[in-house]
Amino acid sequence: MTISEKIFGLLEARGMSQKEFSERAGIAQSTISDWKRKKTDPVSEKILIICEVLGVSPYELLSETEGKGKRGKRPEVIVLDKSSEAGQLMETYLSMDKNMQQRILGYMNALKESTGE
Repeated sequence: MTISEKIFGLLEARGMSQKEFSERAGIAQSTISDWKRKKTDPVSEKILIICEVLGVSPYELLSETEGKGKRGKRPEVIVLDKSSEAGQLMETYLSMDKNMQQRILGYMNALKESTGE
């Protein structure tokens, strides 16, 4: 099941029309129609608002999806709140040059191995 298929299933389960969903999420109706017609998935920037409108967590929306849409082939997705500790960690990591990122990854792997995980 793709993310868009899951969204349409949730819309049906909630008795929500595509028009109502479009208005509440601030996503153009044509975009939502494209998800269905072209079998594409929403861009990652829209996932949190989609979850809020549908009343589900990102985990609930993204779990059991296969990523068969034309956008983003990765079935495993992690959504981080930028203000969370993990979000701040990721933001700091992404601001580093590649050499520093490799050093950080090496250090994390060494820590993981030292704890036997």
